Amino acid sequence: MKGALKLFLPLDSVAVSLGADEFAMELLDAAKKSNVEISLTRTGSRGMHWLEPLLEVDKGGVRHGFGPVEASDVVSIIKTLINGDDHSKALGPVEEIPFLKNQTRLIFARCGVTDPLSIDDHSANGGLAGLDKALAMDSESICEEVMSSGLRGRGGAGFPAGIKWKTVANAKADQKYIVVNADEGDSGTFADRMIMEGDPFLLIEGMVIAGITVGATKGYIYLRSEYPIAAGVLNEAIKCAQSAGLLGDNIRDSGKAFDVEVFIGAGAYICGEETSLLNSLEGKRGDVRAKPPLPALEGLFGKPTLVHNVITLCSVPEILSKGAKFYRDFGMGKSTGTMPFQIAGNVKHGGLYETAFGVTLGELVNEIGGGTYSGGPVRAVQIGGPLGAYLPPSLFGLPMDYETMLANGAGVGHGGIVVYDKNVNLLEQARYAFEFCVEESCGKCTPCRVGSIRGVEVINRIKDGVERDKNFQVLDDLCELMVDGSLCAMGGMTPIPVQSALKHFPEDFDAKPIAALRSGNEGGAA
Repeated sequence: MKGALKLFLPLDSVAVSLGADEFAMELLDAAKKSNVEISLTRTGSRGMHWLEPLLEVDKGGVRHGFGPVEASDVVSIIKTLINGDDHSKALGPVEEIPFLKNQTRLIFARCGVTDPLSIDDHSANGGLAGLDKALAMDSESICEEVMSSGLRGRGGAGFPAGIKWKTVANAKADQKYIVVNADEGDSGTFADRMIMEGDPFLLIEGMVIAGITVGATKGYIYLRSEYPIAAGVLNEAIKCAQSAGLLGDNIRDSGKAFDVEVFIGAGAYICGEETSLLNSLEGKRGDVRAKPPLPALEGLFGKPTLVHNVITLCSVPEILSKGAKFYRDFGMGKSTGTMPFQIAGNVKHGGLYETAFGVTLGELVNEIGGGTYSGGPVRAVQIGGPLGAYLPPSLFGLPMDYETMLANGAGVGHGGIVVYDKNVNLLEQARYAFEFCVEESCGKCTPCRVGSIRGVEVINRIKDGVERDKNFQVLDDLCELMVDGSLCAMGGMTPIPVQSALKHFPEDFDAKPIAALRSGNEGGAA
């Protein structure tokens, strides 16, 4: 074989947890002993987690895969690559694997393909085109492009991004900030982590575009402490970007300034709420702030602050590069663009699947995800994290978009989908929602702090058969109080999994839900 073997292996957290680093060391050692010349590039993940660690080899410009590999496979794989023999873990061309082939990858186009710490690699694969275009535009034009694209916040609320941008841009202040909410704490979500580990320059590019648009010169990435690999990759990428003139006092010789810093959180779920996050960034306890004032006007250190989650900002370079209309043509209705859905739980093909809004829940779970890992029928899925709704298979025909989910008492959230088979008990899951709120509430408001404790007690009484009708009514009243009275979405959304479990799976409560259960509360909290 002429030249070095070009091999690619993820440095992604999932791959590493499954032995990618050990495989890499064994591979390099075996190649040296065998006098086989190899070039090993550590990339992000393709998102097919059931195949991790996924080794790829370049064959005439087409990457062929082997997976899931382990250290004991090294010798046989090297022999296969040299001699062309068959291998039990050979997958063929990676981009022909149906899970990957059928995606619409706008955000994750480079993830798993490029070296995450090579700006040249990033640029050669379409990166920086959005930033270069933005540098030639004025602030108002960029805001209009973001507004026209229909981009909505991908952190869960789905608020139009363009409105935030215009508000911060029009605010008068001597200092403004860009803050990235990378405190990805919802169950079944990992899109933020994957893109930070696999294509960090995309996030940096999106932050710079936002900064020069709204007049901010400083950006912070608030990263959860549980993501050490992402922290290492981001900090190295920031150094590379500073050396290359993508950050600093004179970005791309434009005379415009912007810089980025990573801030590591301390593990509090509530710091995923934007005002609690800002308090934490300021060195304070992560308590929720009352609004108004909005962070867009009085945010970090009292200055106008644009707060977005990772995927929102990573959507911006493509919008600027190819135009708002290009982006808007993906999706349905007011849900434009693509969403990286994360499929987890008891599922055969868990991973990240980026596609346009409008794909049905059933397609994601049964066709793309392959149904349950255990082999039995799917009984329930939870969408949008630990405070998301539980939905039954009868609703699997619903398209995944903001309005449809809201109308059915659920939400798209951060795109996380957790699958359960017949063994799940929805009463236990409902109680867990309250227990989770007990642990993670900042405690600032009574409906959330006390309501969650009372919720656990009421569910326990229902389970034990104590005054069931009375306690169903108490549960209904308690949920209404938490929705209407909580200071933030932590308490306001805790009733969603409870009410959806009771509505769609009453048999697990050994009683039919009372007629007074207000379906309007479910939709209002989403």
